[in-house]
Amino acid sequence: MSKMRIAFFAVVGVLMSAAPALAQGAGAAAADNDFSVGKYARLAAGFGFAIAAALAAIGQSRVAAAAAEGVARNPGAGARIQTMMILGLVFIETLVLFTLVVVFAKL
Repeated sequence: MSKMRIAFFAVVGVLMSAAPALAQGAGAAAADNDFSVGKYARLAAGFGFAIAAALAAIGQSRVAAAAAEGVARNPGAGARIQTMMILGLVFIETLVLFTLVVVFAKL
């Protein structure tokens, strides 16, 4: 286990040192070429939101399937399971709405 821990911290150390080493100022990037990140910001935001919405849909389907299975196994706890299912769905949908707010805030 200690070898895994040492390897983990070595990888984290390398990744943390690589970020400042590869950083450039805004003027240096603009002087090098005509590539502008601003052109692709809307496209990247759209893909990011699409991924968030797709994963949220998968999560919601799993919540609904687990709730249906729970009610099938124990019908007496149906009301309590339904309450917890609705609470879980609200949290999942809230994350998607927060993602939408971030997309609009960044654009």
